[in-house]
Amino acid sequence: MAVELDADAAVDARPGEEAQRLAAWIADYRPLPGVPDELIGPDGRPRAHWSTLLDTLAGLGQSGVRNRFAAAERRIKDMGVTYRVHGETRERPWPLGRLPLLLTESEWRDIASGIAQRAELLDRILQDVYGEARLVAEGALPAAAVAGSPEFIRQMRGVKPVGGRWLRFYAVDIGRGPDGKWWVLGDRAQAPSGAGYAIENRLILSRAFPSLFRDMKVQRLAGFFRDFRAGLAAAASRSDPRICLMTPGPWSETYAEQVYLARYLGFLLVEGEDLATSEGKLHVRTVAGLKRADVVWRRVDADWLDPLEANAASKLGVPGFFDAIRNGSVAMANMPGAGLVESRALMSFLPTLAQRLLGENLRLPNVATWWCGQAAERDEIMRAFDSRAIAGAYGETAEGLGGARAAIGAELDPFQRARLIRAIETRGMDYVGQEIVQLSTTPVWDGEALTPRPFSLRIFAAATPEGWKIMPGGFCRVSDQRDARAVSMGSGAQSADVWVTGDEEAENATTLLPLKPDAPVVRVPGNLPSRAADNLFWMGRYLERAEATLRIVRCLCNRLTETQSIATQGRQPIERCERLLFAWGAAAPFAAAHPGAFIALTAASDADFYGSARAIAGQAKRAASIVRERLSPDMWQLLVRLEMRLDHLVADAPPEPEIVEMTERALHTLAALSGLMDENFNRVSGWAFIDLGKRVERAINTCRFARQFADDDPTIETLDALLELVDSQISYRSRYLAGAALAPTLDIAMLDPFNPRSVAFQTRRIDEHLSMLPALVDDGMMEPPRRLAVSIRAELEAEDARRVDGARILFVEQRLMALANAISERYFSHASDPAPADKRSKLA
Repeated sequence: MAVELDADAAVDARPGEEAQRLAAWIADYRPLPGVPDELIGPDGRPRAHWSTLLDTLAGLGQSGVRNRFAAAERRIKDMGVTYRVHGETRERPWPLGRLPLLLTESEWRDIASGIAQRAELLDRILQDVYGEARLVAEGALPAAAVAGSPEFIRQMRGVKPVGGRWLRFYAVDIGRGPDGKWWVLGDRAQAPSGAGYAIENRLILSRAFPSLFRDMKVQRLAGFFRDFRAGLAAAASRSDPRICLMTPGPWSETYAEQVYLARYLGFLLVEGEDLATSEGKLHVRTVAGLKRADVVWRRVDADWLDPLEANAASKLGVPGFFDAIRNGSVAMANMPGAGLVESRALMSFLPTLAQRLLGENLRLPNVATWWCGQAAERDEIMRAFDSRAIAGAYGETAEGLGGARAAIGAELDPFQRARLIRAIETRGMDYVGQEIVQLSTTPVWDGEALTPRPFSLRIFAAATPEGWKIMPGGFCRVSDQRDARAVSMGSGAQSADVWVTGDEEAENATTLLPLKPDAPVVRVPGNLPSRAADNLFWMGRYLERAEATLRIVRCLCNRLTETQSIATQGRQPIERCERLLFAWGAAAPFAAAHPGAFIALTAASDADFYGSARAIAGQAKRAASIVRERLSPDMWQLLVRLEMRLDHLVADAPPEPEIVEMTERALHTLAALSGLMDENFNRVSGWAFIDLGKRVERAINTCRFARQFADDDPTIETLDALLELVDSQISYRSRYLAGAALAPTLDIAMLDPFNPRSVAFQTRRIDEHLSMLPALVDDGMMEPPRRLAVSIRAELEAEDARRVDGARILFVEQRLMALANAISERYFSHASDPAPADKRSKLA
């Protein structure tokens, strides 16, 4: 159906050139035959609530639209919005469509009302199934439909959730059917994903079209999350609860979203190894000992939560977790076993259950569903096999579906058809038949013009003391295929922001900060999980290690370009730089047969060598990704940029000046990162561990530089190279008129307390950090890391540079490495069993 926008109507509605632009913009937009479209109404004209958006796009023109969308693309990369396909190790940029889905406020009220009703119904079903079980006992719900689900967690029978709710965060997938009404396609109660991406979609598009967002009076999302957070806090037994977001870890497909939600909501992002149970309570392992966890918003499936009572092979859960839940010591969002209501088998019973439990009809009906565990329904599916979609009753797929989520009977070949029918006849309870739903379409931008694509919409509901709150928007998934059948939507889909437009100015809720005049002032830095401290510490070490490698590369290239390098003495710094790069694993010894520039380039940018700056930058980024919720977006962008600076084809073998330029760009990025950490990172335990890692690594590397360039018959050239590596040439020349001499060089590199590159300076900072970190036992005694740090600091402060030789430097280096191990053993013991409270710490 072509868009009917004749010239007269266009002129009447929008006179002149503007109407012509608008008509040209949508002239070729053709909805799919017989399928409702969000942009074009049944009369063939654009719907009124799309007019402001279309006017804006038409006014921008093709080039203006491309520029805005390109800016949105850059924003996705800068924000690091990513996802991971199951089974892949690399992250992909988030596929955000350029146009939002628009919904009017009146239509939204009906949707929100239906979702709130459905959330309440599902919560009551869960309360009954895990409680009195009257629905099963009275025949309203077949026992097999419950017990046959792998998401029925028997260990939760009889458990009363803290706060009384089984569901606290619920999502539902809906689509508009051929009749123009919204239908429920599926429920999400196990660990619903997408809410974080909904916020990021909103941030990206609202910044691409800020005036449009305001003019259309789009409802904000922050109020929903504020209410959700308040609801979780109200469920806890303590007035100032510790709320954790439990993640499967960095390899989760939606880890970037989980990180964003933790940072946005101010929750503690934890993995299973961050948690421990003691005395029937759940605790977080922190650098200050075990601290009580009051609320857990889980993104780990229930079967993986407790290896003692569920999946024994789980590395994601916590031994004793179920026991802590049964004891009522931790509030959950959502309770283990809540995933039961996701089963397609249950959908066929919801209309009657709504009448039974709520006394109401479903305001948002299901897709028509028949559970094949009942003889009559199974016979009905067999009679209409060709016109039904067959799907698994309890999971993504089932036997006979060939790994697909669903199959349409008419599209199966004879062998597939016979196999699936045999499977249903053998074990019908594992299958449902559903009506084949034709989804409506929404416009997407294909790079040149608007085109219709089918979509489904995920909307989120949060339980609060005032009842269910519905996010005014959601997470829209748009198919990349024109086929509008719901079952055809799979990989390759895009996301889209969802704008609920109104007639009045939207609530100005763009922040989660409480507006309470009597709110208490708190300066307590919080408790840092041991795993987070570990990764922050190694992030600091890796960044310093990458910088040290790049400094050697630059020093090598500088010497290669100097004419004095031809002389025998002049070659000593070159040989020692190369020797150090080989020892550090930044290049292979066989590379000695290649020109020095090749060795330098390999050490800087070849990720195949574990000690190259490029490989180490990747390690720093991986460590940072695990604690990303604690890093600012600017820091993450610089980490991404550092990798980009070092990406270079080794085979190109550019000349030394180009390698130096590449190296210095990377060093500038590292300097910017260091500046951000020093000036923008709050002085809490997290910053202390980043700086500790940096100081420990710098001290060790400086010792190695000194042993390499100031030992074994040093020359003026090797001492000058040492001063360059510790960035102290200007300081040395300002103090000494003569050329580089051994004792003054060693003093400035090893012992000078005023030189921010010296070993003595690092040990002083290390001691200061350790003195401020929390102690496990408040007995006034130094803990082992601090005792060792004080000893090293005192020895360096009392040392005389004229007595420092290679053996003495090696001794200091080994003591520093022992200090690093002591820090690890004391603060990063997140994988060990928790010690009793009276021996380790107070359980707060």
